[in-house]
Amino acid sequence: MGLQPLEFSECYLDSPFLRERIRAHEVELDRTNKFIKDLLKDGKNLIAATKSLSAAQRRFASSLENFKFEFIGDAETDDERCIDASLREFSHFLRNLEEQREIMALSINETLIKPLERFRKEQLGAVKEEKKKFDKETEKNYSVLEKHLNLSAKKKEPQLQEADGQVEQNRQHFYELSLEYVCKLQEIQERKKFEFVEPMLAFFQGIFTFYHQGYELAKDFNHYKLELQINIQNTRNRFEGTRSEVEELKKKIQKCPQEHKRPSPFTMEGYLYVQEKRPAPFGSSWVKHYCMYKKDSKKFSMFPYEHRSGGKIGDGESFTLKYCIKRYTDSIDRRFCFDVEAVERPGVLITMQAASEEDRLLWMEVLDGKGARFLSLSRSTTRTEGGAQLDKSGLTIVKNCISAVEAMGINDQGLYRVVGVSSKVQRLLSLLLDVKTCCDVDLASGEWEVKTITSALKLYLRSLPEPLMTYELHEQFINPAKCGSPESRVNAIHFLIYKLPEKNREMLDILIKHLATVSRHAKQNLMTVANLGVVFGPTLMRPQEETVAAIMDLKFQNIVVEILIENHEKIFTNPPDDSLSEPSMSISPPSAPPRQSRRQRNKRPLAVYNLCLELDNVENNGAPREDTPPGSMDSLSPQPLTPTTTCPDSMTEEENNDLTADSVLDWAQSDMISTAMASWMNSESCTPSAESTSALLTVPTHSTEPQEAPSIPLSSTTPSDIHPESFSNRKAKAVFPCEAEHSSELSFQVGAVFEDVHYSREPGWLEGTLNGKKGLIPQNYVQFL
Repeated sequence: MGLQPLEFSECYLDSPFLRERIRAHEVELDRTNKFIKDLLKDGKNLIAATKSLSAAQRRFASSLENFKFEFIGDAETDDERCIDASLREFSHFLRNLEEQREIMALSINETLIKPLERFRKEQLGAVKEEKKKFDKETEKNYSVLEKHLNLSAKKKEPQLQEADGQVEQNRQHFYELSLEYVCKLQEIQERKKFEFVEPMLAFFQGIFTFYHQGYELAKDFNHYKLELQINIQNTRNRFEGTRSEVEELKKKIQKCPQEHKRPSPFTMEGYLYVQEKRPAPFGSSWVKHYCMYKKDSKKFSMFPYEHRSGGKIGDGESFTLKYCIKRYTDSIDRRFCFDVEAVERPGVLITMQAASEEDRLLWMEVLDGKGARFLSLSRSTTRTEGGAQLDKSGLTIVKNCISAVEAMGINDQGLYRVVGVSSKVQRLLSLLLDVKTCCDVDLASGEWEVKTITSALKLYLRSLPEPLMTYELHEQFINPAKCGSPESRVNAIHFLIYKLPEKNREMLDILIKHLATVSRHAKQNLMTVANLGVVFGPTLMRPQEETVAAIMDLKFQNIVVEILIENHEKIFTNPPDDSLSEPSMSISPPSAPPRQSRRQRNKRPLAVYNLCLELDNVENNGAPREDTPPGSMDSLSPQPLTPTTTCPDSMTEEENNDLTADSVLDWAQSDMISTAMASWMNSESCTPSAESTSALLTVPTHSTEPQEAPSIPLSSTTPSDIHPESFSNRKAKAVFPCEAEHSSELSFQVGAVFEDVHYSREPGWLEGTLNGKKGLIPQNYVQFL
């Protein structure tokens, strides 16, 4: 049973039962006061813990942003660039999340802590003051009554009547005070239900808003996450292919190290121990030097180097060799020694010691030394030519293998990736290459497994004296994959394909068309374009010289094959335009301004009460906010994305944070808290309509990297002051050239004139028509006419 009501009629009697009921009400208020006090303490601890967590997350984000991957070689693939940028993207995601957490912490203080403190101070504190007055008047009333009752009956009548009047007046005052106190007790008991719960509702709404915004951020992040997973998988697949090639090269070098020495401008180089003579009685010492010799100029250079001393290179010296002679053990107590004399120091012999007898013989042969046993130092490696040739017979083999694969195993999982038994593969290829037996081989009969046929086809292509895409054009094919836009890469490779010999291009056309067919069945065979690139990159392209540096370019070979598969129809159906010169690899002139990323990290419209949205409405006097409509860009770019950092309203991140925090504090301290909360509680959750959202205007964002080119003003008026509809049917002129990175964009040169130009829903982009084609235009690449 709850508290009993305090009847006003009983206040006049001031019965013990009324006092007990008043006492029960007072105990309940004391309990409420203590509960609110403890709750405020826990709430402040929660805010402190939230701030500590936010600070730790920001430090973590800063660590992610400051780290940068290094790569081997002279370029990275698009996948690797996206992976490199992922740490910065993770950092920006965390920072955006922590901005929302900071707003939540401020809202907890403003919507929960301060209202409860105010209720405790103003309401519960007022009741305490009333209780003190009530207790004081109770004491006074009954003291006066007892004193009055103790008056002698012998007093004069006027005195007794005056005393009776004072007692009655005092009792009336006590009765009024008692009524006020009882009324206050019951009022506060009823008031606490909404005065206490309403701030709690605002508190939980703030938490739900934070989690909802986290969900919205995660939804925005999901597109990038899926792209990054593909980038990681592609990079992992390329790594596996590269690793197998490196392992193979390592085994070859282990067997014949002399045949795989790297190209060097020096005829001979390596470590030698040089005798340094000292004055008596100290004798001499032997110091390790790295020595290099050019036979044509007879220039000998050496640098002292000791691995155990931290690996610091000492001061070297060079001299012109005069002659070299073998040093025998009867004249020196060391093996593998020889003497050299420099032209600059006649008569002074320099004694050197090689690591072995074989090493000494090599050095003496190069130095034209006396007593040398001349060996063959030819380092050229020749590939052993098998029976595979690029002729009509080879073309028939390729066609037959492709027909059999497409007829029997186009949907086999891991097609071309799962290898056949080596002995069966060799036997099949031998039968196909043999003129006597090739006609008897029926690949479609079911005698041969699909994996055996695919492995035989790959082995044939690898056994050709020269790869299908030739040694001569190898570097030229690799270069487009290292730089340029997607369109420029396709154009460059298109141009190079028609530099291949006719028979090479014919066979490549047949093979790539087949691989395109295989990739269209990727849902069944799991062989995507990227997977086929990993398999056929080393098969169709390989460098003439096997080095680790060349193997590091294997990933770019895969990209070339991917481009051929994806653009097979364009590349092999029509030759490139003869009027165009060989395409260059530059994307755009260095002075072109940065293009806005199509992926934005702006706040999305929320269908819940949002303290930050309310703040922006107050600060901007009801101006529309810059929002990215949900799902507007995620479907635009299937290619890997390189994220860029953007700040809405041309404001730095620090300024934006400060403004948000201070504005929330100022706003929350005003009387708008209760008004906003009441309006939210009494109305449906609103989201900006599609019309108002699409009409939002944006300002070009700042790039994270410094740019030399000045920004081009669109008009004398800022976009935020002009309604987008006023820009319909306007014209704009290109001030920078641009190549499209997606089918939804337009490519154009300087001076191109666009019609029907208007602002796009994508921040930083315009929509317009050029030569009858409608598409997206980077906003800071054009100027309105």
